[in-house]
Amino acid sequence: MQRIINFILHYRTTFLYGFLLLVSLIFTIRSHSYHQSKYFNSSRWISGSIYNTTSGITSYFNLSKENKRLSDENEKLRSLLFNMAEDTALAPYQRTDFDVIQAKITKNSYASPRNYITINKGETDGLAQDMGVITSKGILGIVENTSNNYATVQSILNTKSNINAKIKHTNYFGSLIWDAKRYDVVQLTDIPRLVPVHVGDTIVTGAMSSIFPENIPIGVIKKYNLNEAQSFYNVDIQLFNDMANLKQVYVIKNRNRTEILELEKRTNDAQ
Repeated sequence: MQRIINFILHYRTTFLYGFLLLVSLIFTIRSHSYHQSKYFNSSRWISGSIYNTTSGITSYFNLSKENKRLSDENEKLRSLLFNMAEDTALAPYQRTDFDVIQAKITKNSYASPRNYITINKGETDGLAQDMGVITSKGILGIVENTSNNYATVQSILNTKSNINAKIKHTNYFGSLIWDAKRYDVVQLTDIPRLVPVHVGDTIVTGAMSSIFPENIPIGVIKKYNLNEAQSFYNVDIQLFNDMANLKQVYVIKNRNRTEILELEKRTNDAQ
């Protein structure tokens, strides 16, 4: 206590100067409108800066929570989109064919002839073989193997990959394959020479598969040429996805796939 008193006595002149300065500032601000406006504008600027900084810091630490919220929202919206009736008149009677499960990529390869992707969801989350996998930009591949908590996905950048695809707004179908030359370009085959094909046309998933919903984006036609021997086009597709920079994915489960496959098997066996 004695040290505090000695400190105050030692700096009493400085404390008195500061007190008198504060009093003079208060009287000056109160007696002049110009000084009042400057004072309040400055205080607002300081408080605003403090609030902005605080808000920025809070937002930064809440990014993970916000990203999770947006991912959950995207999952719900995509599920609604995939199950929307194609005819708007039938909208009240929406199909419920597809479930959507979000996941994250833990490993991605794109430089070998047979590329695979590992995701952090598995059988515990309802995943099974032959489920479609997409991103917010387009298709990615098909689930090949699963464990309790993980799954491997056969990438569309795989020489074994073969996915039904079509030219958007048409009924012209072909097979989507990969020639292992470029990680951003795949090929569409079996398009007849009579089909009007144009550079820039959008390619989407077709309706001939029970794995992907119809009209999932794939890419655009980059170039094409005609195979005279077979009368079919060979078409290069520039992918929408950046296959070297992937993180968030969505797994698509067709609730009716088992029933469809069993029906088709019985039909084939009866022939």
